[in-house]
Amino acid sequence: MQPRKTDLAHAALQAHRAPLDLRQRRALILCDGKRDLAELVTLLGDDAPALIARLQRDGYLHVAQPEPAPAAVPDAAPSAAARRRSLVAARIYLLDMLALQRHPAAARLHQLLQATRGEDDTVHALRLALAQLPAMASDGYVGRVRERLREVLPESCLAAVLDTPLPA
Repeated sequence: MQPRKTDLAHAALQAHRAPLDLRQRRALILCDGKRDLAELVTLLGDDAPALIARLQRDGYLHVAQPEPAPAAVPDAAPSAAARRRSLVAARIYLLDMLALQRHPAAARLHQLLQATRGEDDTVHALRLALAQLPAMASDGYVGRVRERLREVLPESCLAAVLDTPLPA
């Protein structure tokens, strides 16, 4: 089972006032027709099947059957938490959060983060956005963003992004 976005889902993702919560938006973004349910569970958590089923029932997803793939046996499978962590995932998440802010600085930070390609530039842009987010959003919102980043950032980038202050 490889869920794929419908036209309704594409429209909902572009409209920031769509009746979707953050978790539903994240699931829709990840449902690209290439990931199967097992991968989505790894990325979204154990309740992903129910979330996917609800989005399918509501018309946001349709299910494409997977193409048979040759069976490969991995040498050592990383843990679910390790597979879920990536700098790209953190970047995409923060881009989404900045897009929700109606503040000129958020738009500039969004452009800066979107233009990053290398790890160092991405880490710097993430730090910069987190440093400026409190001026644009409530403390609770900033706390939730920081916690989600703590979940998705690779262990090697956690301290650099979340704990290192920017130079004055």
